[in-house]
Amino acid sequence: MAKKNSFDCCRVKHHSRVSLKDWDPADHRGFEGDKKDAEQELLSINKELNEMQELLYAEHKHRILVVLQGIDASGKDGVVRHVFGGLNPQGVRVVSFKSPSTKEMDHDYLWRIHQETPAKGEIAVFNRSHYEDVLIVRVHEMVPKSVWEKRYDHIRDFERMLTDEGTIVLKFFLWIDQKEQQERLQARLNDPDKRWKFQVSDLEERKFWPDYVKAYEDMLSLTSTDDAPWYIVPSNKKWYRNMVVSRTLLTKLKELHMQYPDPKDLKNVKVPS
Repeated sequence: MAKKNSFDCCRVKHHSRVSLKDWDPADHRGFEGDKKDAEQELLSINKELNEMQELLYAEHKHRILVVLQGIDASGKDGVVRHVFGGLNPQGVRVVSFKSPSTKEMDHDYLWRIHQETPAKGEIAVFNRSHYEDVLIVRVHEMVPKSVWEKRYDHIRDFERMLTDEGTIVLKFFLWIDQKEQQERLQARLNDPDKRWKFQVSDLEERKFWPDYVKAYEDMLSLTSTDDAPWYIVPSNKKWYRNMVVSRTLLTKLKELHMQYPDPKDLKNVKVPS
């Protein structure tokens, strides 16, 4: 069985330099069991997550921001479905950032991001995020290096402001290898029910794999802080990916020591017959 709260091994330490060749995408570090053990534990974790999310919403004090980043087919949608799909949608909001609109382009690149950050009692899940502005923007040279390289500082400052104001920020980088990506993309293409998710542009993006790896390494190295850490999640094994995200989130929620509100003005109120 898993050693509870043991996924700090996936956390990127502040000021550390990340080299993704040191991270095996097929690893399941911090977990001693197999897929069957993980699936059994995930049932228990998901039940606890439901309870903690209801408490978070009721207490209306804390905000949780979960950031999911990863190369195409790394499993961002799968995490949303398996980790957050069973939670009460009243208190969970998933935001998928697409290409910016004309209106969004008229503002700074963080303008549209800030509008989607979580409110008190809410979990906001970013399926892709503000980090696209140091990833695809960098790889495809949409802006000069003199522009995007300043954004690491902007993003650290932005996230520090969020955490100073009470938002808990958890960032997960889903790491798969090229072979696993190829198999997943081919599976989409072969399955009539999943073919709609396949995009020919994904094949073009595969040509930029080394450039993306370098961009991700800089992202992880330069923006993982004590208050807004990155977790590198080996994601070739989907069950392990889901385990890391769900267990890390549950651990953080428990650390808040939340309580249901107890309105004093209702002590003597009775519902008439």
